Amino acid sequence: MKQNKISLKIIFPVLLSFFVMSFCDLVGIGVDRVKEDFELSNTIAGLIPSAVFLWFFILSVPVGVLQDRIGKRNMLNIGMSVTALGLFFPLINYSVTMVLIGFALLGIGNTIVQVSANPLLVDVVPSNRRSSFLSFSQFIKALGSMIAPPLAGILAAQYGDWKLIFLIFGIVSLLSVIWLYSVKTEESVNLEKRATFASSFKLLGNRYIALMVLGIFLVVGIDVGVNAISGSFLKERFGTEQILAESGRSIYFFGKMLGTFLGAMLLTRISTRRFFIGSSILGLISLLVFAFIPSEMGALVLLFIIGLGFANIFPLIFSITVGRYPDRANEISGLMVMAISGGAVIPPLMGFISDRSGIVAAIGVLIISAVYLLGLSFTAKEK
Repeated sequence: MKQNKISLKIIFPVLLSFFVMSFCDLVGIGVDRVKEDFELSNTIAGLIPSAVFLWFFILSVPVGVLQDRIGKRNMLNIGMSVTALGLFFPLINYSVTMVLIGFALLGIGNTIVQVSANPLLVDVVPSNRRSSFLSFSQFIKALGSMIAPPLAGILAAQYGDWKLIFLIFGIVSLLSVIWLYSVKTEESVNLEKRATFASSFKLLGNRYIALMVLGIFLVVGIDVGVNAISGSFLKERFGTEQILAESGRSIYFFGKMLGTFLGAMLLTRISTRRFFIGSSILGLISLLVFAFIPSEMGALVLLFIIGLGFANIFPLIFSITVGRYPDRANEISGLMVMAISGGAVIPPLMGFISDRSGIVAAIGVLIISAVYLLGLSFTAKEK
């Protein structure tokens, strides 16, 4: 299906799904609040991100195969419905078990939304506007990630219950399902060559694709790792108060949000490879300085710069890889979304190291990941 004109009636509910996509970043607030409420160790608290991001590894390819059969809009609505269900779980009974179950459902729903939202957006916008709308969709996602921490703080201060944010975002998820269900979309379908389990996993035998998939695994690990550990880092290093410490991740997400806009403009003048190299250098240097920064204000500024540096690496890796193998885009997309499971591995590893060697040592995991991305940027080439 090729749209020739913009239909805001169809595009708006699809774009709102990217706001719902941002709800998985509530995991950062969950780590801080649940850890404090139940006096958990860093190792146990690190399991909360795992409960969310493990499902990207398990479900991405199966969801892509099922989506081929039932359609993108139907799959997206299923994803947002499961997201809403996961958000309501901690409200039923606030316990570590229910929080983990809720975040697991949030991860399942978000996996489905990630697989479905981007290709559906491509279907409902004109081909000459796809890049701009995809960039704008990332802005919407970053906006949701940015407002969540201060909103949780406001709800805690005004009503004594930070968990009300789950209720608000759960209602938004359900409204998104109703809105998207009310519009009709025409979707592209490839009946000649459909993605399968075999065709997807076979691509990992291609060294170049395997290295790029690992790059996605690590950049998402960095993203979730910064989100999960930034509050604890500020409190342990500088004694930062709870609300300001949580707002530190909003500063990080603001950097990401601004970075997507800058990236959209700069990539019209700079090659993807050069921009990838520059982004990787900025991200690595900012992480190195962040680990040893002596002041609270400096740490907050660096969180913004870290977000700025890593904002575009995911779409850069995706576009470069698909640009090199355009005929395998469906399989590559499934593998890339599967690699988002890096968010389930890096945070618990950081929590384990933090409990034994300190929080600065835990940031070393992020630095090593950033070193890999810098090396990858020099080898990344399109056709």
